[in-house]
Parts: sequence; C-alpha cells; structure tokens
Amino acid sequence: MNTHDTNPWHPVARAADLRPGANIVAGFAQGQELALWRAADGSAQAWENRCPHRSVRFTLGQVIENRLACAYHGWEYEAGSGQCTRIPAHPVMQAPRNVCAKTFPTVEAAGMLWVALSPDTAAPPVLADAVPAGWHFCRTLTVRAPAAAVRDALLQRGFASNADSGGWRGRLDGVDTVALVLDAQPALTFVHLWSDAPNGSAAMATLHTAARTLRGDIEVLG
Repeated sequence: MNTHDTNPWHPVARAADLRPGANIVAGFAQGQELALWRAADGSAQAWENRCPHRSVRFTLGQVIENRLACAYHGWEYEAGSGQCTRIPAHPVMQAPRNVCAKTFPTVEAAGMLWVALSPDTAAPPVLADAVPAGWHFCRTLTVRAPAAAVRDALLQRGFASNADSGGWRGRLDGVDTVALVLDAQPALTFVHLWSDAPNGSAAMATLHTAARTLRGDIEVLG
C-alpha cells in the first residue's frame, strides 16, 4: 500500500484555535511557512508568513478587523485578497496596487482548517468525512520524522486510510482514533488526533499516553 499522501489539502490547524479578529497562528505545509488567522467577519485565512514589504513574519503582527498588519511598519493587508490597503506612515497616500500578501485557498471541515498550496485546487466535499461527527479533539502530536514514516507506523498498527480525505482510522491502545497527518517539513510531521472518547475520560487519557508511545517508536526508527 502506498503511504504517500496525494491529497492536495493539508490539515494545518484546528479551526477552533483561530479566533475572529484576534490571534495569528504559525503553521506549515510541505515546508511552506504559513500565517493562519481569522478575520473579524469569521473568514479563515492562510497566508505566506512573509510581509511583501520587508519580509517580516506576519505572525509577529496583529489582526485589525478584517486586515492583517505587519509588525515592522504596520502595513495592512485585506483578508481574502491579501491586497495592501493602508500604510500608516503615509495615511493619505493610496497603497500601491502591486503589493499583495501571498494567500492560499482554505476550507473548514471536520473541525480543521485545510489549506491547499496551489491556487487552482478544487475543494473536495469528502473533507467533511475525515473525522466522524461528534468526535472530540485529543491533541496535535509533533513527530520529528517524515510524514511517510508516520503513515507507515499507522499502517503497521492496523490503521486504514481514507484516500480522499487523507485521514487514518484505527485504534491506539484500544481507543477508536482518527489521525490526520500533516507533512509540515521534510523531517517534521504533525498528527492531529481525534477520538469518540469524551474529553476528560479515562479513554482519552489512555489515548494521550498511547500517542506519546507512538511518537517515541517512530522517532527511534526514523
């Protein structure tokens, strides 16, 4: 079985972690560094984590209503288009039309924010099937190994993959689990774990422990 993911949509963060008009979350997908945020109107954004003015990371900046402001000179960029709309040092000057942040397509489904690195990627509706309805988020596991090694380990533990959504479903130490594998960097993988076990339950605690064991086993082999 091929354990390399061909799904162009990457589960970069839990949707609930992005608060409207508030925080900026750092993310990665296949080596691409991302700034993840939610505009005041509720729309989720995934941008290259680099201001086009002086290349400062957007994650150092702040969300202002439906705009993202760079921490260096305060240039502001509009949600959706990434177009620069305001330069605080020159408030009466119209922002240059050719200055835009690089944006990526996003989809919210199954409790996650999914990002495609190609602007022409179609949004498959099956992403909603990646995690069963009513399941609970356990944790995001950071594994210092390639994503292929993580998928191999899940396969060896009896997990089955959903080729359309990229989700893996199986059992860790007897607990029903879905693992969403994110190829973050060449030797760094994030695994978002979901379960039907209620938060605070003994089964959820068991899953936390099993996840740490899984990570240790993968990193030793990797």
